[in-house]
Parts: sequence; structure tokens; C-alpha cells
Amino acid sequence: MVRKGRKLLRQCPELRVKVVLPSGRDAEVSVLATSKIGDLKVAAQKSLGQGFLKLLSPDGQLLNPTAALAELGLKDGDYLGAVVQSPLVATTNFAFALWCCGGGVVTWGELEEGGDCSPVQDRLQNVQSIHSTDFGGFAALLGDGTVVTWGSETYGGDSSPVQGQLTNVQTIHSTRGAFAASLGDGTVFAWGDPGCGGDPGSERNQLQNVKEIRTNWGAFAAILGDGTVVTWGNALAGGDSSQVQHHLKHVKEIFPTDAAFAALLHDGTVVAWGASCSGGDISGVREQLSNVQMIYATEDAFAAVLNDKTVVTWGGAEFGGDSKGVQGQLKDVQNVLTSRSEFFALLSDGTCVAWGYKPPPVGMHDQLKHMQGVCRNMAACAALLADGTVATWGSSTHGGDSSKVQDRLRDVREIVGTESAFAARLGDGRVLTWGDPKSGGDSDGVQHSLRHVQNIHSTDGAFVAVLADGTVVTWGDPYYGGDSRAVQQELQWLW
Repeated sequence: MVRKGRKLLRQCPELRVKVVLPSGRDAEVSVLATSKIGDLKVAAQKSLGQGFLKLLSPDGQLLNPTAALAELGLKDGDYLGAVVQSPLVATTNFAFALWCCGGGVVTWGELEEGGDCSPVQDRLQNVQSIHSTDFGGFAALLGDGTVVTWGSETYGGDSSPVQGQLTNVQTIHSTRGAFAASLGDGTVFAWGDPGCGGDPGSERNQLQNVKEIRTNWGAFAAILGDGTVVTWGNALAGGDSSQVQHHLKHVKEIFPTDAAFAALLHDGTVVAWGASCSGGDISGVREQLSNVQMIYATEDAFAAVLNDKTVVTWGGAEFGGDSKGVQGQLKDVQNVLTSRSEFFALLSDGTCVAWGYKPPPVGMHDQLKHMQGVCRNMAACAALLADGTVATWGSSTHGGDSSKVQDRLRDVREIVGTESAFAARLGDGRVLTWGDPKSGGDSDGVQHSLRHVQNIHSTDGAFVAVLADGTVVTWGDPYYGGDSRAVQQELQWLW
């Protein structure tokens, strides 16, 4: 047996090549001559300490990792180029999908909610972008303009009813349970849950020369080339615009709340439709809505900034639709930030005026000067300030109390939230977490790995961090994708 083994090794010699990055850094890599290009790629990634590589042939052609290395005709000492890919992430409420532009896909999390793409894995090549519905459907747009779907069949994971029409697709849009694809000829095809816009019905023939599409939880609104609008989906969410259709002309832009739309016309006026409690009724403020410069939205309310820098609000009162308590302060507004349920008006002097469901306590207002952004989960908020520090409020169990990490929350670049926890990425690539431990608020088990983090993404109950060397680190509830150990080998092969 030993002799046979030695003889086999002599028949399968090793091939030694140098893999060179654009920076000039290189590494000599050895693999069996009978290996696949992907084996060489994995070995190069380990030697260079850099994940998500694409290998280039000596004449600069991208190499398919599933092809045999022997096909290249390489000799010992030959050079191959390598380029570093930037991995991208899409999420449903329960699963992650990670890919590099032009490559394949790796998924994990709840299998029936998009965490298992194995039934379509062989078709997931040359992926350009991935889109998702909240309820478990993924749709991948390929380089040839076709679409591959997987996950919850009810909520967009099954595109078979329109698959024959999904050619020359340019962009994909989603509600919580359906997709709509815009084609190069200006037409649109939808699939998924009809209650979330998966079937345009009688509006299908009007979807011609579509320029832009906006979505909320259950409806689509398309702006056509002539400035008119076509809507479809759940009528309660704004899928039926028939009552205001005669006003929907010369539309400049459309803004959504969870269950309503507001259209800003070129003359500075506003038309709204959908659920009145979500901002679909402007009858109480119609006369004030002229010379509108910009519209902002929480989940269920709108705020319009006028040319004179004052603000008009409408919609769900507790979500910011009622600004009476702060109206006298809303002058010289320069910008408006929003969370799920609060508005934050930034004034010219750097101060912040907040209103809505649970705005920060009055004693915190001085802390929110020069606020840069805000992240809200189910019951707490985390605000990123201009000096790189963080201010939190709300339920302590959901991350409203950051005292355990507050002294380390310096030079914060990004804040991401699950439904009950927060993660902050610092300028030096480290990550700090707080909130519900089960939903990602406790990262102690992976903290030693969280170095040189490039970006963070989340589902409802878990986080994923992508590191500079291509490592992927997950934590939080395994049901929501907090455990990626089963796909770590696949991530090595991803291209």
C-alpha cells in the first residue's frame, strides 16, 4: 500500500506557480497538477491572507475555478495574476446571501427562508446583484440579464410564472413578499405573493416606458416616462391610486411609508394615497404643501421640507405625523434624518429637533448636535454623532443602554441593528455590540476574530461581518443566520 501511494504521488506531480496581486505582493503556491483552478485559488488565498480572489491567466483572462488546472498548460515558476473581489451581502429576515460580482453565491440561515440555494446553485454563475423580500425570497440578477430565484416560493422564491419573460432585466425591486423586474425595453414583470404586489393584474398593460419604481411593504408605484404613475399590489398599502390618478401628472419623485405613497410633483405640490394612518391622506395639510423641496418618511408618517426651510408633517401621529409640539422650533431646517418611527430635523446651527414615537429624552438633545445618522430596532435607538461617538435611548434590553461599551464607542463609522441589538464598526476595524445577547448583542465568542472589519450586515436576529482578508464572521441567533460554520468551506471557493 505504501509503494502504491508513493507511485501515485510520482504520477501526480506538484505544480508551483506564483500568484501576484495588483499591489505587487505575491506568493508561491503549490498544488497537484491534477487540481482545479479553484484549488489553486484557495491555496493562494491562504498564502496571501486575502479572501475572495479571482485568478487571471497569463494573458489577463479571468479563470473559472471549476475548470481543470491542466487546461492552462502552466509550467513550474509561471505567474498568475489575482484581483481582490468585494463581497456583497443581501438578507431576508432569516437568512444571508453572500456573493462577489460576477461569481457565485453562498447562503446560510433558515433554510426555507432563503438560507438554502442548493436547488439552483449550478445556475448561480456571473451574479451581478441579489435582491430579497423580507419574508424569505431571493432573486439573483445574472450578467446575461436573466434571473434566478430561491427561498420561500410564496414570497418571491418561485419566479416560474414569469420566467420566460425575465430577459434583458435591468433592475429588480421588492416589497416584503414580491419582486418586480424592470426590463431594458421599459416593461415590468412581477411575481410572488399577490397580496404584496406579485401580480399587476389589470395594470400589466400600462407598465410601458417605466423609468423608476418605488415600493413599500405591499405595493409598487412606477413612474412612467411621461410623468404619470401606475400602481399595483395591496390596495391598503397604496396599490390602488385610482382616487388620485387624475392628479398624478408631472411626477418628479415618489416616497413610501409602510402603507402609503407621496408623490412630489414638478410644481412643488404633493399627491398622497394609501392608508390614511400611514400618510395616505393629506387633506389636513393640503394647503400647506406648496413649494415642497424634499419629503422624508418614517414607517407611517411623512415630513416635507419647504423652500423656506420649514416643515409640514402628516400621517400616523405617533410615528412623527404630528409635529405640533416642536413646530415652533422647525425653522431653518437643513436636513432631516429618520428612523422607523422618529424624525430628526438638523438645523443650521447644528442642533437637532426630534419628534415621533420615542424621541430622545429632553436631557439628551445637547448630545445630538451634529448628528450624522440613526439606527432604530424594535424598541431602541442608537445615534451616530459627528465626533464618532454614539448616543442611545429606549429599552435597555434592546440596546437603549450602551453603558457597558460606552467608553469604547469612539471613532464609530457604522451602526447596524437586529430587532433587539446593535453592532458598531470602529475606524480601526474592530466591532462593539450591545443589547439582547441572543440577537447579536453579545459577540464575546467571536470577538477575537473581529479585526479589520470592512462592513456589517444583519437579519432580524444575527450579524455578519466581512473582514479585509475575506473572512466572514457571524454571531447571534443561529435560526436567523448567526452560525455560518456549515458554509465556511464554500466561502473559500466563492468567486
